[in-house]
Amino acid sequence: MGKLTVRALRAVLAVVLTGTVGVQVLMVWALATDPEDGSLPLTPLRLVTILGMGSAQVALVCVWRLVTMVRRGTVFSHAAFRYVDGVIGSIVAAALVWFAVTAINAPGQREDPGVTVIMAGVGLAILGVALIVLVLRMLLTQAVARDVEASRMRAELDEVI
Repeated sequence: MGKLTVRALRAVLAVVLTGTVGVQVLMVWALATDPEDGSLPLTPLRLVTILGMGSAQVALVCVWRLVTMVRRGTVFSHAAFRYVDGVIGSIVAAALVWFAVTAINAPGQREDPGVTVIMAGVGLAILGVALIVLVLRMLLTQAVARDVEASRMRAELDEVI
């Protein structure tokens, strides 16, 4: 990865992380000061928003660490799995949070259940992203194994020479 790419990605990650923290602060402030008027279940939605932003923050930090490892050339190591697992876990958590939003919203959609079905489909799509990252983790596993094997073979060749 080039320096410009890393800087651009880190800038995007920093902006998104700042935005999620801002949303969390606003939701906590709204929980403390803004009473519900009864039209929507605001308290559960605000709590779910706080949790959703937390799962996004975990993914952002893990991606930041992986970018650092790529820049240093250490991404093909066992240490990278911790961060990839963090991304997978945060995506699954985001899907669960989305399903909670769907469940909270469902009673208001009795006349038009299509909205709830679409929202459930979005939750399944989020889980699909987690599965894609899991496949990428398996590719990383193979790459790490090949890197270890190549290092072992290089060491054997150095002994022979």
